[in-house]
Amino acid sequence: MKKPPIHIVKREDIGIGKALLVRLLAILLGLIVCALLIFALTGLNPIGVYASLISGAVGTMRRTWMTIRDALILLLIAVGLTPAFRMRFWNIGAEGQVLTGAVAAAAIMIYFNQLPPPVLLPLMLLASLIAGMAWGLIPALCKVQFGTNETLLTLMLNYIAMQIVNVCIVFWENPKGSNTVGIINSDTKAGWLPPLFGLNYGWNVVIALLITAGMYFYLKYTKQGYEIAVVGESENTARYAGISVKRVVLRTMAVSGAICGIAGFLIVSGASQTISVSTGGGRGFTAIIVSFLAQFNAFAMIPVSVFLVFMQKGAIQIASQFSLNDSISDVITGILLFFLIGCEFFIRYKISFAGKSAKQS
Repeated sequence: MKKPPIHIVKREDIGIGKALLVRLLAILLGLIVCALLIFALTGLNPIGVYASLISGAVGTMRRTWMTIRDALILLLIAVGLTPAFRMRFWNIGAEGQVLTGAVAAAAIMIYFNQLPPPVLLPLMLLASLIAGMAWGLIPALCKVQFGTNETLLTLMLNYIAMQIVNVCIVFWENPKGSNTVGIINSDTKAGWLPPLFGLNYGWNVVIALLITAGMYFYLKYTKQGYEIAVVGESENTARYAGISVKRVVLRTMAVSGAICGIAGFLIVSGASQTISVSTGGGRGFTAIIVSFLAQFNAFAMIPVSVFLVFMQKGAIQIASQFSLNDSISDVITGILLFFLIGCEFFIRYKISFAGKSAKQS
């Protein structure tokens, strides 16, 4: 049988250095395409536009810390999704798990604001963790008991979580038709995370990095991490090895939802001090990209998260400074993501030509 002239062959491991070089080239090509597009549509000097992009992300100390803060929250959500994805459980419900964690934290802030901070803050953290865990266990239970599709169920639960937030806002906000409850405890700052090491977002840094490091070692060096990997490779193999697939699925989604719930706590207590249906800000979906680009490596998610948030913040500044349509920020980010995701194909596969193979043989 004659071989096709072109076919795709899976690569052996090309090494960290070469893989990094391919990704850097993809970013460079993406920036070039963005520059050409900006020049074609607006006639602006792309160098000046990119200077504005950098300024928008790290131009001032405040902007720098805002970029770091948002990158850490995105990182935490991506870390939360990773164990589920390693298990081939497609958790698309991080947005809802973040929202349930956030609304639990906001409820504790509102109803228990008389408690001292050493009691109130851990209580908020615990409530967020439990709420996110419970929301993550719903699709896991349905999966193991009824064989439901976790992708669809976790996605639909996002919209249910949004409606729960809307219901809570009706009770917490005076009847103004607002879609937010305003700044919670703005007079007493009860439930606000205090500065750490002189940094306003010091707790965000510590919590996010500790959980990231913990997840790396959990997946790589623990028995439960090994079980997650085995279930992800083959449920039948896991059962043959004496692993309870049902228990692993429930435990892993509990961990996944709990971490996303903690991200909701950090948003409410350490960033916005309020709650709305947009509290998640789409991070639950962006975190999916972060997890896959980092190939489920928790530490590799740090630079990926920083890069994506850097580009988002900078692209927003471009739209504002040059009076461009707000969608230009999404266009720029989308082009860069296209190149980054596309380069993964060339890292994992190579194109082989039949004529070339015949000559080599």
